[in-house]
Amino acid sequence: MSELLAPAGNMEALIAAISNGADAIYLGMSKFGARAYASNFDFDTLKDAIKYAHLRNVRIYVTMNTIVFDHELMEAKLQIDELYKIGVDGIIIQDLALVKYITANYPLMEAHASTQMGLDDIYGVNFTKDLKMNRVVLGREVYFNEIKKIKEISNMPIEIFVHGALCVSYSGNCLMSGLIGYRSGNRGRCVGSCRKPYELINTTNNESLGTSYILSMKDLSTIEYTDDLKEIDSLKIEGRMKESIYVANIINSYRKALDNKENIDSLKFNLTKTFNRTFTKGYIFNEDIKDVINTKKPNHHGYYIGKIIKKMNTKYILELEQPLNQNDQIRIDSKEEVSYPVIKMYDLDLNLINSSSTKCILEIKENVNVGDNVYITKDKKFNEELERNLKKEFKRIPLNIIVNGKVGSKLTLVFEVNDIKVYIESDFILEESLKNPATENSIIKQLDRLNDTPYIINNVTYNISNNIFIPSSKLNELRRQGIIELDNKRLNLNRFINKIEIDYNPISYAEIKPKLSVYCETIDQYNACIDLEVENIYYKNLVKRNNAKYLDNITDVLVGGYNGINYYKNKNVTITSDFSLNVVNSSTVHTLHEMGVNRITLSHEITKASIDLLLDNYNKENNGYPNLEMIVYGHAHLLHTKYCPLKSFDMCKTLECKSNKFILKDDYSYFPIIKHEDCSTTLLNGKILNLIDDLNNINHINYYRIQLTIEDYNESFNIIKMFQDKLDNKLYEKKFDSDLHTRGHFNKEIL
Repeated sequence: MSELLAPAGNMEALIAAISNGADAIYLGMSKFGARAYASNFDFDTLKDAIKYAHLRNVRIYVTMNTIVFDHELMEAKLQIDELYKIGVDGIIIQDLALVKYITANYPLMEAHASTQMGLDDIYGVNFTKDLKMNRVVLGREVYFNEIKKIKEISNMPIEIFVHGALCVSYSGNCLMSGLIGYRSGNRGRCVGSCRKPYELINTTNNESLGTSYILSMKDLSTIEYTDDLKEIDSLKIEGRMKESIYVANIINSYRKALDNKENIDSLKFNLTKTFNRTFTKGYIFNEDIKDVINTKKPNHHGYYIGKIIKKMNTKYILELEQPLNQNDQIRIDSKEEVSYPVIKMYDLDLNLINSSSTKCILEIKENVNVGDNVYITKDKKFNEELERNLKKEFKRIPLNIIVNGKVGSKLTLVFEVNDIKVYIESDFILEESLKNPATENSIIKQLDRLNDTPYIINNVTYNISNNIFIPSSKLNELRRQGIIELDNKRLNLNRFINKIEIDYNPISYAEIKPKLSVYCETIDQYNACIDLEVENIYYKNLVKRNNAKYLDNITDVLVGGYNGINYYKNKNVTITSDFSLNVVNSSTVHTLHEMGVNRITLSHEITKASIDLLLDNYNKENNGYPNLEMIVYGHAHLLHTKYCPLKSFDMCKTLECKSNKFILKDDYSYFPIIKHEDCSTTLLNGKILNLIDDLNNINHINYYRIQLTIEDYNESFNIIKMFQDKLDNKLYEKKFDSDLHTRGHFNKEIL
């Protein structure tokens, strides 16, 4: 049976998840987790959470899936040490520095490959096997049939997202929040740039196609596919930012679906009663790309209950298809969306009522219209039912008790759960009772007072001679003592830190005079490189991070993901890793070199100070420097997505799609769109990264890269020539419009 994996942003949500049938919980701490704005846990609350969960046979996984800079590595490792000691079952990670630390030192604690690692094929999964990881969280874009194949071939435990909010970008491949707002998604501080409205403009004819929430994904829901999903090891619910009521509802619904305890249509309806942006079955079950987006405002959609059929001044008659109750919250889908708390409601004779299933009258001050649809966004009765069950025990643990005693001896009790036993002995001698002897039923009744525990009596073995007096208060005390000792024994992990010395093979490269490399999207850009005799050109030899198409019969390759590294590592091919691997620390650099990567491109999100520290630490460990590349010019790739905005306008594969150019625009900037052959798209930063004036301040970097994307031949030629002259120490003056160029994070601290 699949593990049902629930989110918890706080202790209340954790209890709600366990009370409704979660098999495991994933949660974060204040640092290194990809939900920095959730309440999160500190070590004290985490210890309580682990105790509560483990006593109910529920596992705890901690997210440490952000990128980690050199100055943070020691703190991150100390956090891992402490998590191991207090009993965490697994850690979800993306940074290779933490992967190696966990797998080398803590085989009793699992290392799970976060979806941030961008793993979506057998080569990526096998990469994690080589690292001795224990589980892979596959990307949300992988089709279900492919998931099954990957699981079968790799024999690797697989985890997938089955419900909740979706990122429009491939996970870990979105720099939008980080590069335009300096709050990085790869650092857990995404501000949801994709949830804003954007105008789509055809720049070829300067036509606006309208403004909408064109990047805002619907929420994922796969509950109708639970019979298929049972083949997968772990089914993950998104929602660490959500309240406990939400967690309770979603976990309860999926638990019932997995256990075949309720009609799926009824459960699907329940899912609409807590926060949702409407639902999609997602790429996993082949949703049409144009149907994964909800272009309306991405707030709570609720569920449809009826419409307005008549207006009488400020009073409106609602015709209902679902019940409406006093203290519900409704949303009226009018020209301007109206949210309305139902404080008073009337029947058609204007008598106050507290419920209706047919027609009712509401007094609404805002201007709404006949024909407007009405939705419930807060179902008071449904929420009250969820709240009543927030702390119930979902499934109590069978407890066996043996009771022994005779006159003149002490009373002994044995408590047993799954071969774990504790022995309790009374501090008094049993005496004969002629008036009020203990009976088997009376003793069992006292022992059965377990409502404040996770246990339920399975069997009592009664070995008591007749006519014995046992004080009820003493028996209650022995029961409490036995449960405490049983809890402690069940929680005793006997985990000892025994760090081993990891074999370390120093790797360094000869420093060279910095060379220029150029990435090209078009043949015109490539021709400009050829005409200027650029030695290192990336064109038609890129293997993307996601949805990769592997190229054979090549001598060098630019790989965007771990899948490409695994595919090419034994093929006598020179491998350069791209910025999309999010490399920001010296340990990850060394690991990649160790795995056969010849040249490593640093992340867009690394600062000058962090580069200097990375190089300094690498030199200390390896008595030399790595072979690094750094992007110094270009429109940064803000996000790469399987979704295409043009398909929302029915332009997919049309002449307009293929021949015209498009941008998204907000109040502050614009974002060019690159359309790829596989119909995925890349959104670019409208501002151009330009570090030409900083090159003299960058040391020990062997390759500077120009990232060409939307430039024509002449622009490409001039840009390349400008950097060639700079590297040749020739004078070259060029004024740049400050509104169009940026130095990115180079001299900024990324939050």
